[in-house]
Amino acid sequence: MNNKALTINVALIGYGYVGQYFHGPLLSAIEGLRLKTVVSSQVNKVKADFPDVTVVSSAEEAIKDSDIDLVVLATPNETHAPLAEIALKAGKNVVVDKPFTLTLDQARPLQQVAEENQVLLSVFHNRRWDSDYLGIKAAIESGKLGRIVHFESHIDKFQPQVIDRWRDKNLLGSGLWFDIGPHIADQALQLFGLPESIQANIANLRDNAEIDDWAHVVLNYAKHKVILNCTMLSAGGVSRFTVHGTEGSASKKEADKQENQLISGIKPGAPEWGVDAHNVILFDANLIPSPQPTPKGDQRQYYFAIRDTLRGLRQNPVTPLQAIAVMAVIDAAYASEKEGSTVALPLTSAEKEEWALHSKTSL
Repeated sequence: MNNKALTINVALIGYGYVGQYFHGPLLSAIEGLRLKTVVSSQVNKVKADFPDVTVVSSAEEAIKDSDIDLVVLATPNETHAPLAEIALKAGKNVVVDKPFTLTLDQARPLQQVAEENQVLLSVFHNRRWDSDYLGIKAAIESGKLGRIVHFESHIDKFQPQVIDRWRDKNLLGSGLWFDIGPHIADQALQLFGLPESIQANIANLRDNAEIDDWAHVVLNYAKHKVILNCTMLSAGGVSRFTVHGTEGSASKKEADKQENQLISGIKPGAPEWGVDAHNVILFDANLIPSPQPTPKGDQRQYYFAIRDTLRGLRQNPVTPLQAIAVMAVIDAAYASEKEGSTVALPLTSAEKEEWALHSKTSL
């Protein structure tokens, strides 16, 4: 596009939980992005939130609209790859909610399709702009912890009863590792780069569980370990992040509040938006705690970057290669659990070289 004043017309495909509480509010908060069309069977629900949008029932109808510049996919996971391919081949710029695809093999061709059609392809890894992550990232980058040897990330919930919803059924793309894994894997890759190998234990622990609701995944690096955890059976007592280094440690107890704010109706950009009153705690070599203020979170930054990328002002905030690397971690974890072994990261030499060329990790 390369027009610094251009208004970008957006079609949001899907208006379930993610569409209603994340993409809709965030898109509408960005000057220069115009939410023109929503694909949903629930017209009244959409119109209650966005009276001026056009509501259509077909993804294909929205994609074929010549006025649409950007297609955002907030649809069930198994539809991500086929809908993204259709939109890219139609010459549309595309944002895909995570997980990018169901498998690594589905992800790779989409990068090629985007390149062939000279359009943007990006994945909504919004938690790069969470307050908890920004706070622990600042602690690591300060150098006060020395060389990092242990990084532990938890996104835990307490939902002991299995709910009658697609995410809890034994369907393609369901399960907790598919839901939470992409978030915590992407954050780890941004901080530490590509791991050498992966070990995973993934399980169904709740009564009547049909699909995984607990995961413990270790990313192996030459001189440190990254531990990724998610569960539906944690009522509390666990920190969001724990980091140990050769000169100290850091802990971030509470998680980012933006999701809760969006659900409660707080508008992105409001004075209280992204505020996190819970400090990151640093511990020095004398075991003395030192509270550090947590930066505000702001998931709008993803869509600010998308807008500016389409205007030719900056680079794609989440590139296809970065999303492919996340899918490699997701795939490898499932393979490790199935095989009961340590699994090498399944990226090609060319992909690893491209990552190294463009990567700006904290370590």
